[in-house]
Amino acid sequence: MRLLFIGGTGIISTACTVLAAKRGMDVTLLTRGQHETPLPLGVKTLVADVNDPAIAQQLERESFDAVVDFIAFTPAEIERDLKLFRGRTRQFVFISSASAYQKPQTHYLMTESTPLANPHWDYSRNKIACEERLMQAYREEGFPVAIVRPSLTYGDTQIPLVLNSWQQPYTAVDRMIRGQKIIVPGDGTSLWVVTHNSDFAKGLVGLLGHPQAPGHAFHITSDEVLTWDQLFRIVGAAVGVEPKLVHIPSDFIIACVPEKEGTLIGDKSVSVVFDNSKIKRFVPDYCATTSFAEGIRQTLAWFNADPERQQIDEELNATHDKLIAAYEKGLNEAVKSFA
Repeated sequence: MRLLFIGGTGIISTACTVLAAKRGMDVTLLTRGQHETPLPLGVKTLVADVNDPAIAQQLERESFDAVVDFIAFTPAEIERDLKLFRGRTRQFVFISSASAYQKPQTHYLMTESTPLANPHWDYSRNKIACEERLMQAYREEGFPVAIVRPSLTYGDTQIPLVLNSWQQPYTAVDRMIRGQKIIVPGDGTSLWVVTHNSDFAKGLVGLLGHPQAPGHAFHITSDEVLTWDQLFRIVGAAVGVEPKLVHIPSDFIIACVPEKEGTLIGDKSVSVVFDNSKIKRFVPDYCATTSFAEGIRQTLAWFNADPERQQIDEELNATHDKLIAAYEKGLNEAVKSFA
């Protein structure tokens, strides 16, 4: 099977590249050439910017059994993909986001038929618009799109804790080790699902070339459901400390730091449980087998192997310290007023 991955070197796409190559697929990455880790043996690269008009000439005589776009975020990028890949692929997979599902949801269990509506996050609304344009192309011209919606997915290079720094994720672990307080939105009991990238790859790669996948949407997540308190404590246990958790309402956090509305009210502060029965019907051997406790130990081993990887986001630290101080001050004043 001949595959083209647009991207292919991120957290999700790296695992998919590794698994596809392991299964003997012919994988080409369309990438700007920035690789943090060596590519698997046999994986080819087409070094280019997918937004460069010249890429159309490079692809003019190419065809693929499947194309996966990991890095499209706007309808304009979807229009670009439609122009590039009409008639050049039997299957086009768009990586959307489970954050596109209805917020606030009207039912705790997310299925692929859950409405798509997120008024809190531009990122999610753009993903919804991308999906709608692709499904229009499927209905009107038979463009062979399948939509995949990951939720929070991590691998060796990411520590997936709410409000942690995405670019410098060791920040939360460093706070734990140094005995600093850690913010958990709400009361810590919201349910969440975190998926290891190696598990996500099983579902995605299993869909590639599936003749019935076009026209369908799938989410691919773990079946392990944990509270945010449990997630933080599992990370703490992995580094041998009991984290000092401070529960702060999401509304308070957003009032102080408005830019967090999308990732909190639009995503991680609400309870989310996914029904994965659809991906299991299409990919019968799909099963997420990496528990969060196991996966985070692997991640921490990666960070510990090279201290240079343990970068700290000092700006985030300062913001969190300020938030905690403001909340605790307000809480103390409120208690005094009722005394």
